[in-house]
Amino acid sequence: MSDHHTYKKIEVVGSSKNSIDEAINNALGECAKSIRNLDWFEVVETRGHIENGKVGHYQVTLKVGFRLSES
Repeated sequence: MSDHHTYKKIEVVGSSKNSIDEAINNALGECAKSIRNLDWFEVVETRGHIENGKVGHYQVTLKVGFRLSES
């Protein structure tokens, strides 16, 4: 077994009508459907859409890191 790891980093955007937390979890949930070895995430941008003077939905940009299977 190796004592080092190599990671790949991707950027994804999650959204939610309810909360920033739910937007993050929506993005990670979608990533987990097709990417193995998810290890960490970093929120790099938070924004939202305004409807009638209120929050219509939240958007959160994440950098998601996952370990390459060979490492």
